[in-house]
Amino acid sequence: MAEPGTKLGGLIAGAPPFVFFTGKGGVGKTSVASATAIGMADRGERVLLVSTDPASNLDEVLGTALGPSPRPVAGVAGLAAMNLDPQAAAAAYRERVVGPYREVLPASAVTSIEEQLSGACTVEIAAFDEFTALLADPAATAGYDHVVFDTAPTGHTLRLLALPGAWNEFIGAATLGTSCIGPLAGLASARESYQAAIAALADAARTALVLVARPDPLSLAEADRAAAELAKAGITSQRLVVNGLFRAVGSQDPLASVLEDRARAALRALPGCLPDLPRVEVPLVAWAPVGVAGLRAMLTGIPPEDSTPAAVPVTGNTQLGAIIDGIAARGRGLVMTMGKGGVGKTTLAAAVAAELARRGHQVELTTTDPAAHLDAVLGDGSAADRLRLSRIDPAEATAAYVAEVLATAGAGLDAPALAVLEEDLRSPCTAEIAVFRAFAAAVADAADRFVVLDTAPTGHTLLLLDAARAYHREATRQAGTLPAAVEALLGRLGDPAYTHVLIVTLPESTPIHEAAALQADLRRAGIEPAGWVINQSLHAAGVTDPLLAARAAAESRYIAEAATRLAPRLAIVPMLPEPPTGTAGLARFFAAAAAVAG
Repeated sequence: MAEPGTKLGGLIAGAPPFVFFTGKGGVGKTSVASATAIGMADRGERVLLVSTDPASNLDEVLGTALGPSPRPVAGVAGLAAMNLDPQAAAAAYRERVVGPYREVLPASAVTSIEEQLSGACTVEIAAFDEFTALLADPAATAGYDHVVFDTAPTGHTLRLLALPGAWNEFIGAATLGTSCIGPLAGLASARESYQAAIAALADAARTALVLVARPDPLSLAEADRAAAELAKAGITSQRLVVNGLFRAVGSQDPLASVLEDRARAALRALPGCLPDLPRVEVPLVAWAPVGVAGLRAMLTGIPPEDSTPAAVPVTGNTQLGAIIDGIAARGRGLVMTMGKGGVGKTTLAAAVAAELARRGHQVELTTTDPAAHLDAVLGDGSAADRLRLSRIDPAEATAAYVAEVLATAGAGLDAPALAVLEEDLRSPCTAEIAVFRAFAAAVADAADRFVVLDTAPTGHTLLLLDAARAYHREATRQAGTLPAAVEALLGRLGDPAYTHVLIVTLPESTPIHEAAALQADLRRAGIEPAGWVINQSLHAAGVTDPLLAARAAAESRYIAEAATRLAPRLAIVPMLPEPPTGTAGLARFFAAAAAVAG
């Protein structure tokens, strides 16, 4: 079924009305989705491009300011685009649920409902309501031939697409009228829309799912995992886009030869069901695929004008080892690697943990990311005497939390009251609360050792941090008590002597600007980052291959922007010829960063 060598035109001709693009963060999902939407519009079709990503960068990629309703994209006749704003959707959802009760119930009851609707689960439900309206209501998309969804990184997407089934099941089973997101009527009224959304997602004549991946084993393994989970959910009309396929020019640049060989080997060893999927291969390009001209050039292969800017001087690099010196001097504490998916958070987390252990500290390396691959990165490093590897597993955390609530808050309840509690615990929100509590416990462990936390992609992480106060109330409501770790969480995250946040990014426009937005959000929450790490820099690697050299020159302006205007402290890690895995590989990662000139 594979069609290697074809371009994005293979996705455009004969596409169904709904096309989803999904994949691990950093694979170029938004660029590929945007270029495909432009290609459809250039054929004379009417197209709506929608981002459902809480950390959307669709505005920057299209070069158009977007909002929660469709806006025309300048320079592309027939194309409109929009961002689903989760926070605005949540506010509107809360008012729809609470409004009818304001003049009916006592003020204390209304306040209780509002508190139940203040958590991250409500944000996701509200965003899904808007997503459902586009997918299930023919009138909402009557003016378009195609709706192209640029979805969030894979973990979020799987939760989003599983949501209609989860809530359908919960609504169908619930009989007592309460849930963790307020009165059940707020969901039951949308049940027909959820059922229509499920039907549309499973109908190959109406929906296609495009998995986007880079030509490397970890990215392709994530695409295969997503393909299998989506197939279980009934979404079987799938295609694969391998984005950023590199071909070296000559053999004088050793890094270029290694990168080409690595990509070819990854394609020869496609995992699981991927070899059977229709496949589109998109070459790595020398220009930044942003703006209408840059995106349209992805379709034609012809570089846009002025696509290779001159390099600018780069200064202000702080050695990564110096940043770790400051952290290690504390003797204990929490280290969190944060940033957009695909930037190397997991690699940096493993490298920092291994370095702290090498210096004699007791270290626990853990993750809250459902798509993490810590064991693959750490390799033989997990056997180090001073380094322990752990994971916050959502299923295990949920089961433990439910058992604890039933054993404590449920003890001694009569049958009707116990039925209410059990119904509440069956809701999908319970998993969010359970993972939050496990996260708080992991943070608490840093009181007497180093805990290095490989966090989930930015949108999920910010929801987790922003939800702290809401979960304080929600966990107390369900369980009756609040664990000490949860009670102390906000203070610990805001204490620079306890918490050290490393923002990880890539030397490209969108990742740099998303890192700046993340930093601003953290500062509003009272959390000051310890520093930035720009990963996988071709500019720092000294490449000579013409395509890689053009990309390296383009990188320099973004590195300089971060160094002079954005990052409190900046470390740069060059692109490495081999993935930094295992103790030796992670040591090479640190050595390569140390070799970059300041």
